[in-house]
Amino acid sequence: MWMTTFSDLVTLLLTFFVLLLSMASMDPVKFVQAKTSIKDAFGWRTKAAPKQYSIPIIPSPPIAKFSPIPQETVSKVYKRVKTDIELTKLEEQVELIKKDNDTIILRINDSVLFDPGKILLNPSSYPLLRKVADIVRPLPMLMRIEGHTDNTRIQRQNLSNWDVSVARAVSVLRFYNRGKLFSMDRMSAVGYGETRPVVPNTSEDNKAKNRRVDIVLRSNKTASGDTTNQGQPIPF
Repeated sequence: MWMTTFSDLVTLLLTFFVLLLSMASMDPVKFVQAKTSIKDAFGWRTKAAPKQYSIPIIPSPPIAKFSPIPQETVSKVYKRVKTDIELTKLEEQVELIKKDNDTIILRINDSVLFDPGKILLNPSSYPLLRKVADIVRPLPMLMRIEGHTDNTRIQRQNLSNWDVSVARAVSVLRFYNRGKLFSMDRMSAVGYGETRPVVPNTSEDNKAKNRRVDIVLRSNKTASGDTTNQGQPIPF
């Protein structure tokens, strides 16, 4: 008779340790299964055993054909543009300037782009502008084309220095737009006339340096949020 009692005790101890092991695994599915099994063994189950559940797997979205380009720092962009200018041998015609921490300027003298006193591009400048476009196009930056003159008064009565600076900036913008080299939402044009010389207009050499077209590159975020008094861009 005592063997029957001993067997019951061993069975209960075994069941108890199985229950402890199931709880230690911290797996909710296995825990529910073990609890149901114990209830079945002792005749305590009054409801159907819960069905095993599984966590649904949501497929990842497909990769876009064109993934966003990570925002590059201005220093990296500057080094990249400098290397491209050297490889295309434009350093004698295009001056590269890094301004502050958020702006890069490609400076082109007006004699490279225009005949004296003219506001329409000289056809000989087309290859240069296309090479500049090839350098700038892959960059995640907006482009503002700025026209500048010296303080010499224009001989034509219907045009002021400011008119000439605006017209020249727009000429470059229209060239890029007609050639579909840039989208219009990426470009703007602005003219400053004689108001922003890089050197004093005290000699002919200095005046030649002030007659220029600047292609100003700024990151998307900076350019769109710029509220400083930098002149109002004129899109065409």
